[in-house]
Amino acid sequence: MSDIAGNGCESIIPLGEREPLETIERSIITKYKKTIWKKFIKGIKEFNLIEDGDKIGIAISGGKDSLLLAKLFQELKKHGKNNFELQFIAMDPGYHKSIRELLIDNCNHLNIPVHIYEAKVFEVAEKNAKDYPCYMCAKMRRGSLYAKAQELGCNKLALGHHFNDVIETTMLNILYTGNFSTMLPKLKSTNFDNMELIRPLYFVEEEAIIDYTESNGIWPLNCACMVAAKKTGSKRQEVKELIKSLKDDFKDVDKSIFRAAQNINMDCILGWKKDGQKHSYLDFYDEE
Repeated sequence: MSDIAGNGCESIIPLGEREPLETIERSIITKYKKTIWKKFIKGIKEFNLIEDGDKIGIAISGGKDSLLLAKLFQELKKHGKNNFELQFIAMDPGYHKSIRELLIDNCNHLNIPVHIYEAKVFEVAEKNAKDYPCYMCAKMRRGSLYAKAQELGCNKLALGHHFNDVIETTMLNILYTGNFSTMLPKLKSTNFDNMELIRPLYFVEEEAIIDYTESNGIWPLNCACMVAAKKTGSKRQEVKELIKSLKDDFKDVDKSIFRAAQNINMDCILGWKKDGQKHSYLDFYDEE
């Protein structure tokens, strides 16, 4: 389980001395202006993630990605657009007491006014999906967050998926499920009316997030799940390592994987699926 969506546990970042809040906030638009701030703004503009009157629920897991996401939105309200409202939402899926306390301490230090609520997600996931609990946990957590965000009057739910999550998902689907699909920067909920999911960190690379977190001495949670901790191996981690090794021989291979989802040549593929219906290139072969 990752930050919110369950894409494999985050690596644990060593604890250090936390910088003052003012220093942490200033670093976003100074030291990390190019690697984080501008890419955050690019994602919002390119995919039209924020519209006038939006009330956005920011999903806070306590991991490095969601903590950064919260601070970016706060900075956006201070230094840019102020045509939207924010609600910071954290679900306690069954954390150990010490984990919950660390989540609260992080949010207090970072001045994130988080609304924490409880859900027995870990317990249910372990009971009903003993061998592979992460997928069920991810699905349950997202559904719970949608419901809470809607209850609080939000029309959008923002998750902390970043550039590396996107390309790893693309490769996972190619290698293990035999299809070409990726994470989208925004999509409409099929189960919650008038709700959208958005991913504002779409262009932000994980390396920059880790550097920001470590240099500011922020103490993020890992996935904090004792169920997943008992499992060995992770296909997502294997793909992460594969992409890392490929970069040694192919320059910018990660960026090529990312661009591939934007440059599909429909004249040169065997088949595709649209609205749940499968199509073959042969269906249109005689029309040419």
